[in-house]
Amino acid sequence: MPKLKSVSGHRYFLIPAVAVGIGGLIPLAYLLVKALSAESTALEQIVFRWRNARLFFNTLLLTGGVLALDLLLATPAAWLTTRVDLKGKRFFTVLCVLPLAIPGYVMAYALLALGGNTGIVAQFFGTSIPRLSGYWGALLALSAYTSPYLFLNLRTALLGLDSSLEESARSLGYRYREIFFRVILPQLRPALYASGLLISLHVIGDFGVVSLMRYETFSYALYIEYTLSFEHIYAAWLALMLLAFTACVLYVEAKLLNRVVLHRAGSGVSRQLSHISLGAWSASAYLYLGVLSFMTVVVPAGSVLLWMFRGFDSAALEGLVNSVIGSLSIAIPAGILCAVLAVPFAYVGVRYPSRLSNMLARVAYIVYAIPPLAFALSLIFFVLNTMSFIYKTLPVLIYACTLHFLAEAIGPVRSSLYQASPHLEEAARSLGYSPIQAFFRALFPTLMRGMLTATALVFLATMKELPLTFLLSPAGYETLALNVWSYTTEAMFAEAAPYALAILAFSGIFVGVLIRHEAQT
Repeated sequence: MPKLKSVSGHRYFLIPAVAVGIGGLIPLAYLLVKALSAESTALEQIVFRWRNARLFFNTLLLTGGVLALDLLLATPAAWLTTRVDLKGKRFFTVLCVLPLAIPGYVMAYALLALGGNTGIVAQFFGTSIPRLSGYWGALLALSAYTSPYLFLNLRTALLGLDSSLEESARSLGYRYREIFFRVILPQLRPALYASGLLISLHVIGDFGVVSLMRYETFSYALYIEYTLSFEHIYAAWLALMLLAFTACVLYVEAKLLNRVVLHRAGSGVSRQLSHISLGAWSASAYLYLGVLSFMTVVVPAGSVLLWMFRGFDSAALEGLVNSVIGSLSIAIPAGILCAVLAVPFAYVGVRYPSRLSNMLARVAYIVYAIPPLAFALSLIFFVLNTMSFIYKTLPVLIYACTLHFLAEAIGPVRSSLYQASPHLEEAARSLGYSPIQAFFRALFPTLMRGMLTATALVFLATMKELPLTFLLSPAGYETLALNVWSYTTEAMFAEAAPYALAILAFSGIFVGVLIRHEAQT
């Protein structure tokens, strides 16, 4: 492994990576300072109050419930679209992925719009149903939104299994049910752990769904405390507790993955997966996939469209245009900055691996794992105590989105870098070019595809981002996400519909590109 001094020779990559890493951690240090500024007598009352235990239990209960429901929803869908000889599997795969285009708070908006005396059910069927709220409303909205993460991971894992293991088990007399639990399921553990971590981070850091459903978790309590209190000390402690909860989830996932050993002793011969014929049970499979798609795609999208046509007002188009411009003003620079800043992280990590480069990569992912509300609050404390004149300005919001979503950009850039031969730069250097000239002339063109993918990923994530935008946006600033959330909290579903539809349009385009890319690989 190259020594650290090899990295220092390329300080034009190392320095920006270190600066970005420090920039992501300094606000957290200020959050800790703010939390410890409380007097000792007040500190005990802040930390050891019964409400904190209730918030922990609520957050844990919601996270566990979403994981369990996602498992029930996504596992059969992944198995049916990969291992069964059903017709139209690609069509159902698209439908199972499409909920990714529906942000959690839009899913919550759609569920809320169904119930009540003026809800969609009352309008079409003449009878009202209770409006979903609390734990069950948050559970259904978050499960519908996050189930595609588990579906995609399980689907990829099932497609990558070696069917010779199943054939060996079958030759030993095992029935398929036993083969599934003894052979297939153990090999799916890495996919289950990875998607479980991603889903847990989304639930722990969620703000929009729990706010709309009025279910108290750490994120919701943190928002209430920040908006209502003056000192914000308790809010700082809630943020630290939220970070501690997140750290526990990361630790558990790492421990579980360390125990997984699935590689074969020999090279073996990989065989294609055999498809199972369900026979008379095919109708049940189509019914399950149809009901799942209806509940997670048709109901939310249809709810948005119905409210859109019911309360459409051309005067709302002016606000819609301003919101689109506001969202693009954040998403475009954040996407470009993340793609550019991902280059030094990926370059130092791939070309000059060391403890320092590995630590820098971890910092980016640590910042990404921090719940957005906690990260926004730490940044607020830092700005107010150092540069208060930039508080609630657009550059601070773009800076926060760039730091938070940088980890999403590193992966695609790093993949492109792995495919580029290091001999390209050596050849350029032999022609007399300086290191930086060799990089831009020989290597940079090969990174463009990865950088474009990174830009698209961050662009979509920023367009849907709510917590960072809510706490850090300038006064009077409008985005699509903020308008959906603000109108829905007031039960103004018709007014929220155009903004929700615009988010669905942008997200749908991205999911379409994702599915098309999968079909070409």
